[in-house]
Amino acid sequence: MIIEAVGLRKEFTVRRKAGRLRREKHPVSAVDGVDLGVAPGELIGYIGPNGAGKSTTLKMMTGVLTPSGGTVRVCGLEPVPQRTKLARRIGVVFGQRSQLWWDLPLADSFSLLRHVYRVPAAEHAARLTRCRSLLDLDAFLATPVRQLSLGQRMRGELTAALLHGPEVLFLDEPTIGLDVISKQAVRGFLAELHAAGDTTVVLTTHDLADIEKLCRRLVVIDHGRVVHDGTLDDLHGRYGSRRTVVADLDAPWPDGLVLAGAEVIAMEADGRRITLALNGVTAGEVVARLAQAVPLRDLSVREPEIEDVIARLYSASR
Repeated sequence: MIIEAVGLRKEFTVRRKAGRLRREKHPVSAVDGVDLGVAPGELIGYIGPNGAGKSTTLKMMTGVLTPSGGTVRVCGLEPVPQRTKLARRIGVVFGQRSQLWWDLPLADSFSLLRHVYRVPAAEHAARLTRCRSLLDLDAFLATPVRQLSLGQRMRGELTAALLHGPEVLFLDEPTIGLDVISKQAVRGFLAELHAAGDTTVVLTTHDLADIEKLCRRLVVIDHGRVVHDGTLDDLHGRYGSRRTVVADLDAPWPDGLVLAGAEVIAMEADGRRITLALNGVTAGEVVARLAQAVPLRDLSVREPEIEDVIARLYSASR
């Protein structure tokens, strides 16, 4: 495993009022016993509600915060005591914290980072060429960072995090606040990066479209604890999420009609529009049975909404 966390914990001490003039210290667990293993080349989504412990976990993995308990190793190193060595082997994009020089053109920031990480010129040029192509950077390479749009700056941040060839890339909300075009560019780039197979990516996000488009593995944390670790399909199955078929009929739905593998969950327009939830069968099987049983005018197959599934998961974990 390139990332290994066992019983990882982080507590903070907060002061709360205990009378008119007195305050007492209380421990608060931001991360409470996280066990996590990530294999080289994986791209995982690490999600949860605000305050769940996502960013705190990433900060312990990158050496920014010292764990209160448990162990964590990244690239075989302990993040805090070996932070300098680790910095050369990971890339990080953390929310509003920038690694670009505000008043310099974007290209100059990239050049300075080559010297900071002591990257050979040929390697730096090859990686930059790849990022310029995939992230469409050429139009604003000569623009000072302070004049870039949020989407342009995020593309610059991603490039800066990758120019030294990290083994692991930590991304904390990389698409937050971006327009649709910028989101598509970032997602496409991350998909290409994952397909290459030489960089492990840990992605935190509130945009569930990022998860659906990029991540085969989803780790959900709530109240500092992992409440799900598996695929999206596992999540849908665990919380009863089902695909549905919506059919418009030329005649009302017959009383008492039952289709094997499907359940009528909604009926509209005097029985001429029905919604069927699938139970362990394919949409094709249900459509074929529908066509034999009733006169069809139109139909559509709808995938389960991941937002609904995640909301059910959060409710169940509280």
